[in-house]
Amino acid sequence: MKFLSAAALSAAILLGSHVSALALDRGGVMTYGRYTDSLFLDPVLNDANVDIWVMNNIYETLINPTDDGLGLQPGLATEWTLNETGDAVTLKLREGVKFSDGTPMTAEDVVWSLDRARNPENGIWNFLLASVDAVTSPDPQTIELKLKYPDPTILSALSVFNSAVMPKAAFEAMPGDTDKAKAEEFAKKPIGTGPFMLESWDRGATMKLVKNPNYWDQGEDGQPLPYLDGLTFEIIPDDATRILKLQSGDIEGAEFIPFARVAELKADPNINMELFPGTRVWDVIINVRPELDGKPNPLSDEKVRQAMNYAANKDALVQVVTYGVGTPLSSFMSSTTPMHSGDGPLFPYDLEKAKSLMAESGFPDGFKTSILTIAGNQDDLGITTALQQMWKEIGIDLEIRQVDNASRTEQYRNGTFEMRTGGWTNDIADASQITSYFAYSPTIDALHSGWKNEEVDKLFEASQKEMDTAKRAEQFARIQEIFNATGPTIPLYETPYPVALGKNVNGFIQIPLGNNIFRETWLAK
Repeated sequence: MKFLSAAALSAAILLGSHVSALALDRGGVMTYGRYTDSLFLDPVLNDANVDIWVMNNIYETLINPTDDGLGLQPGLATEWTLNETGDAVTLKLREGVKFSDGTPMTAEDVVWSLDRARNPENGIWNFLLASVDAVTSPDPQTIELKLKYPDPTILSALSVFNSAVMPKAAFEAMPGDTDKAKAEEFAKKPIGTGPFMLESWDRGATMKLVKNPNYWDQGEDGQPLPYLDGLTFEIIPDDATRILKLQSGDIEGAEFIPFARVAELKADPNINMELFPGTRVWDVIINVRPELDGKPNPLSDEKVRQAMNYAANKDALVQVVTYGVGTPLSSFMSSTTPMHSGDGPLFPYDLEKAKSLMAESGFPDGFKTSILTIAGNQDDLGITTALQQMWKEIGIDLEIRQVDNASRTEQYRNGTFEMRTGGWTNDIADASQITSYFAYSPTIDALHSGWKNEEVDKLFEASQKEMDTAKRAEQFARIQEIFNATGPTIPLYETPYPVALGKNVNGFIQIPLGNNIFRETWLAK
């Protein structure tokens, strides 16, 4: 079957209207306030959103996610075909593409980039391309992927940052004897096919990108993209300072606006306060092992967990913590995730039902337990303080333990925690990634929680080879049904990405996967 994506309309929908080409203004440098700096601009070896969410402006992939995060559209490949048995992909390369240094992008660059990305010794993302057995190029405009087994996620995997196309010769010319050593040198001045290229980087302070003069795509006015001459990321960790700089006109955009300030900025006539749909979900992760520290673990009792869920007023948490910006979860995955299943809030608040379930459980008189939070994180503290009061109503005495991130991570991975706050954002436009981490447990317990379910494991394994979309959707629907009812979490809410922009900013979007898209951004003069 052949996949040919139409031009995405989501950006126009998100920004309210489609802008006429005659209204576009070219030129200028946009300054965007970020809460923290990037770390390592290599698409294969990175592991942080601070890199992932901006690298698409420098590097590009064969296939792109659509702006709504639910589909795929052409990138460096103009079309692709997945064979009937689902074990081979053929892609046609876009003609005339050049890297930012002016050298042509070749099929050899593509083959080398995908081989590097799928190498098990390189980084943590190679599992996304684990089904690939060989990458070849039968002619200069064609790429063929032979798969070890049918893989319904392979097209989505080709849209993920780690499969970005890089210049083989430039990378291999870097000093160093290992891939990592070369990557560290290359990432200081990366070369990609994206709309921008790195001009300078004062780490911890400012990163300056400038227009790629060799970019292949054109804007609505028939001239090469991007519309901007440059893009400057100014690192401003303090939320209040980021907002003040935006209000004063020192910067044109600011990310991670605190939820407490959203309503205020929506009322500001000089600012566009955007809430871009996201895949960010927030929950409480529960250790459900039968024993902890040699003692019976009340949290292993399914009725206890259900009681805790019904006693947690999700609507109240949305108001208290997100100031009404969030939405109670209808599944463990966000509603913007492909194959999400669920219509209404999970475990709607019902204190009487919660008390009844506790009475039926093995711990009718209640118990003491604890939850790990990040010290100094106000959202964490707001969530856990509210839950502390809510669970007191059903006899649960909750101790809030504020620790540093390293300590919480160690206890979490060792399985020695009782509960912890959790947050997640998808990296791929498919339900497989979050499901593999939350619910699948062949070697590592789901969420390091001790929770296992044989039916879920079998369904997930089947879903990874099922090429019929309808059948695959049924498999994920059943997985969600099981996990949502019995899983080791207190599902709380999902939240959008709050970004504040100056009134002169047009065409910027942040897609549900988190990527910041400046390709068609322009500043009104």
